[in-house]
Amino acid sequence: MKELLDKNNIPQHIAIIMDGNGRWAQQKGAMRIFGHRNALTAVRQSIEACAELGVKYLTLYAFSTENWARPQDEVNALMEILINSITDEVPTMMKNNIVLTAIGDIKSLPTGAQAKLQEAKEITGKNTGLTVVLALSYSGRWEIEHAVKDIVKKVVEGQIKLEDIDQQMIADHLNTKNIPDPELLIRTSGELRISNFLLWQLAYTELYFTELLWPDFRRDHLLEAVLDYQRRERRFGKTGAQIKSKR
Repeated sequence: MKELLDKNNIPQHIAIIMDGNGRWAQQKGAMRIFGHRNALTAVRQSIEACAELGVKYLTLYAFSTENWARPQDEVNALMEILINSITDEVPTMMKNNIVLTAIGDIKSLPTGAQAKLQEAKEITGKNTGLTVVLALSYSGRWEIEHAVKDIVKKVVEGQIKLEDIDQQMIADHLNTKNIPDPELLIRTSGELRISNFLLWQLAYTELYFTELLWPDFRRDHLLEAVLDYQRRERRFGKTGAQIKSKR
């Protein structure tokens, strides 16, 4: 599969909505949390594949603001998995020169999860390879709301003028201000929606949907998504003829 890819057309930022853990577990007659625990292999292989391809950013939608409404025992188990997986994966990240960071309402996470996340960010912060971005207690509308509030506050305080506000200023107030927009979004489980994820950033992102449930997702499936991405013509509002004339 890898030999079919154009090395000069690798997306620099891939985002993944990791969906289908609960259904995968239910198909096996197990509790939903069984699916979450078995999703770690998919995470590892996706990270490895991105690092191997030279992708610079991989954003994983791990826990949305809406997920807090799930049954408390499932939420508690997810937080435990989060803490344990961060702790377990740090040595591998260091070995593979991977940076770990996060976006979202991190202060809403349990203190133990916050501490482990901060520790991992500090340990991996000087690495120079792939940056893995965990979207935790995150939603696109939450992010935009807070960006608007921050900008309005600056207007009220006289730090900026109303006419200074433009798209770049809004982008600079998002959680992803230092991260380029994704070129490719992958969603597993067959659902055809973006579920309040990176609403501003996905304006010109190529969307790739697969019927696979997340625990079954592997390295080759990510390579298939990248190959599909390379077959597309990215026009950004221009005509196909305009794009071809610049090649």
